[in-house]
Amino acid sequence: MKMIQNKIDAHATHSALVRGLVSFAKKQWIWAYFAAGATYFVTLLVVPTGGGAGALLYAALTFASFAVIVGVGQMFVVTLGPGNVDLSIPATMTLAGTLALKFMDTDSSLVVPGILIAIGVGLACGLFNFSLILVLRIPPIIATLSSSFLFQSLAIWSNRGLRIKPPEVLANFSTGGFGGVPNVAIIAVLVSIVGWFVLERAIAGRWISAVGQNQRAARLAGVPVNAVRLGVYTGCAVLAGLTGFILACFSGGANLNMGTEYMLMSIAVVVIGGSSIAGGNSNVPGIWGAALFMFLIVSMLNSYGLGAGVRLMLTGLIIVSVVALASRTGRRP
Repeated sequence: MKMIQNKIDAHATHSALVRGLVSFAKKQWIWAYFAAGATYFVTLLVVPTGGGAGALLYAALTFASFAVIVGVGQMFVVTLGPGNVDLSIPATMTLAGTLALKFMDTDSSLVVPGILIAIGVGLACGLFNFSLILVLRIPPIIATLSSSFLFQSLAIWSNRGLRIKPPEVLANFSTGGFGGVPNVAIIAVLVSIVGWFVLERAIAGRWISAVGQNQRAARLAGVPVNAVRLGVYTGCAVLAGLTGFILACFSGGANLNMGTEYMLMSIAVVVIGGSSIAGGNSNVPGIWGAALFMFLIVSMLNSYGLGAGVRLMLTGLIIVSVVALASRTGRRP
């Protein structure tokens, strides 16, 4: 009798383990980490790295962090539903980095005001974007794309073609690390934690998801839809401004092309990370897996001498494939 009971218990434990693994595998963002892990090992085999596995991981964490920060902001925008995407992220990054570094003029005593200027520029850009969407009723894609030309023009006017250098203390901080972890990665982790808390634990996160699932129903349920959308667009722009500031300090100065690749990248890490392009269903952990995956893919392409055009084409194909796969999965009964 005891032997039979033991067999029953073992079978129940095995069944529970299988159900858990199946449930775990159904989480789309898990596959971003599998893809990143596989690409990491392939990269070690095909790309010569001076410091081996540790150096590659450090570089991946560093460069993926910039995509993570802007990706968190883009994720909240995408969560608002179909048609919501911020295409002004690159121009906001450039304008914030340019104005902040120009104000500091390599003076380390002006670091705090410089950070506040970058955040303020992001806030102003977000407010401008949403004013076009709300007041003029321009679709978000068109509104943010149009405003990006204005932001980029302002950056060109203020930059005048010069590479504006950061204060030495900021350059050292942005390129340094603590306990073997890049400082920019630590900042990205903190941003991710805040983003996860807002999305999963705060009332604002439930409002954002409700708006993305059904805006009309959310409004009837008492959700302040316009306030939610305003907060999301300004928050996304603030994160873009902060990223532009950090990236300018990391790369040794602000230049007019520094944010270009983050238009497509910010969307890629959201989609590949498992967030629904239809809105209403997003997650933060997947952004990290997708960002690491994209950096490692780009590293391999660079090692073979492929240009930016090929990298952008591959990124676009990856996004289309993931969206098509997710749509096909969602249609299954």
